Amino acid sequence: MKQVNVRLWISLLVVVVVVFIIMTEQVTSQPTERNSTLIAYRCSLFKVGNPLYFFSNLNTTLSRLRGQLTTSVQAAADTLSNSASVWGLAWCMGYLSVPDCLGCFDYAVNQLKACGYDSGAHAIYSDCGVRYENYNFYTQANTVVYSLCNNKTAHQPREFRKAAEKLLLDLQIAAPRTKKYYAASTRKIVVDNETVYAIAQCNLNVSQSSCLECLQLKSRFLQVCLPSTSGFTMTNRCFMRYGRTPFFRQNQKTDIASLLWDGHSSKTRSIIGVVVGAASFLLLVLTFFLLWYRSRWNKTSRGQQGAQDLNGAIYYNYKHLELATNNFSEENIIGKGGFGEVFKAILDDKKVVAVKNLKLGYGGAKVQFENEILLISQIHHRNLLGLLGWSSEGSKLLLVLEYMPNGSLDKFLWGANKGSLNWQTRYNIIIGIARGLSHLHKEFHVKIVHRDIKSSNILLDDDFQPKIADFGLARFQPDDKSHITTKFAGTLGYTAPEYVLYGHLSDKVDTFSFGIVILEIISGRKCTYRNFDTSSIACLLEYTWKLYETNNLMKLVDETIDMNQYKEEHVVNIIEIALLCTQSPVSKRPTMSEVVLMLQNDPSFVEKELTRPDFIDQDWRIQTVSS
Repeated sequence: MKQVNVRLWISLLVVVVVVFIIMTEQVTSQPTERNSTLIAYRCSLFKVGNPLYFFSNLNTTLSRLRGQLTTSVQAAADTLSNSASVWGLAWCMGYLSVPDCLGCFDYAVNQLKACGYDSGAHAIYSDCGVRYENYNFYTQANTVVYSLCNNKTAHQPREFRKAAEKLLLDLQIAAPRTKKYYAASTRKIVVDNETVYAIAQCNLNVSQSSCLECLQLKSRFLQVCLPSTSGFTMTNRCFMRYGRTPFFRQNQKTDIASLLWDGHSSKTRSIIGVVVGAASFLLLVLTFFLLWYRSRWNKTSRGQQGAQDLNGAIYYNYKHLELATNNFSEENIIGKGGFGEVFKAILDDKKVVAVKNLKLGYGGAKVQFENEILLISQIHHRNLLGLLGWSSEGSKLLLVLEYMPNGSLDKFLWGANKGSLNWQTRYNIIIGIARGLSHLHKEFHVKIVHRDIKSSNILLDDDFQPKIADFGLARFQPDDKSHITTKFAGTLGYTAPEYVLYGHLSDKVDTFSFGIVILEIISGRKCTYRNFDTSSIACLLEYTWKLYETNNLMKLVDETIDMNQYKEEHVVNIIEIALLCTQSPVSKRPTMSEVVLMLQNDPSFVEKELTRPDFIDQDWRIQTVSS
């Protein structure tokens, strides 16, 4: 078997993460004794240049991967010949037998055949996964993490939580002490005769300390899930999973009792007792010293401001952020929103960041804040505003975000910088927003509905690339729910009617808002603009539909855009895509991944019949609100 060095594994597993919950439904078509749930499936948008050589190299790579899986739960292989290179990666969960692992691998490979001539693909199941590409993806700095809790609460929440937390704690200690960095165990709940099942596993090529550190963080996330009956989370280094139904066989359990001690003899325990006693005394002395030193500590480097945590997000000292924002002075305010002000901050290393001072005036706000930080810190995309860190002091909550020098999009549409965006820049902003939303809805594998997409929540970097901001209203939505009923949170004028009127929330709410933002970008007018040719028109959307019905869509275009910068056919297609996004009922709207394809494939835009939304005909009116 080809040996894969440590550095290669550390880099290649950055791009592959598997985390899910096995819900009550199982895939029964898989030809093995086990049933495995599909988590993610993707075919590349690009075709291969030389199918004959590509498929030959692909078959060779897949064969090598399968051979490695007979002796290891992780495999990597590549075939680099005839200018049709293929890189492949495969893995199985530690509780699988070799036949089950190979069966899952074969099934996944068979499903990927549907991708045809596509240059890359991946199929990820709860038991295994396969990925191949026509480029070296091993070294990609991709820290995507799939994390999910199910929506069912245990019958005895308190007892279930207590048993699960203790089991996860034991596993995070035991797994790094095993040869394979893997442990599986159970815990009985006496009250209702239920059993908690859980596993912990690390990448074989990480250090023992790194494995422990990773599992501690994953255990912390799963404790957020409780008392949900199951949860699953995985990073590039490790994964943990728990549930109340068995997902490994009884003979696959690990004897973790002996692993919870560093030594096994009474002599070792006596030594531990002496060491612990001495350490306790030293700790007491050290505590007094640190308290004294802290009172004299006024300034530190950024590296001392907080510890690296949460997949790259840093915990910052609140006092240091207070100083960096000049005590949250009015002069440092660069934005305001429903959840508080955003301040410009200059850290000790002269790095400029944005600090959002959250004001969440309801019970449990801090708990929700910390829980969402665990999830939001895992989101990485060029069109999503990056979370750099966070801080809290009492009820005060802060987010440290990327600083965008150009500010928000609305300032360039109808604010102080109106008319300064050319057509190509506007188009790039439109497609960038679409890609960001597609990532939130589909590619992150934990569906996130933003709920407050609007021009003031789109920030622009130095190159005017858009970044979607303000996840304060984001709601994590399980994949098995088409919509949920929830308290309204959004901005009238941008929000879909089914959400405003009935509280029905789905990813199509963001699709509607995106359509409105497109119209604003093209017209240079706010969605609530009313100064049209006739007073009977209540908003920009209604005005656009009237222009569409009279075949006069070019009248919508911002007059400050040079006509030589665009083709009318291109502009009309994009406006029609915006109208597609605002249709009702919800089923008529495209998904954001479909929107991205439409925008990229212009002018081969596939025409669809546009249906005027019912709420416009019913004299539905949008109230003007401040953003």
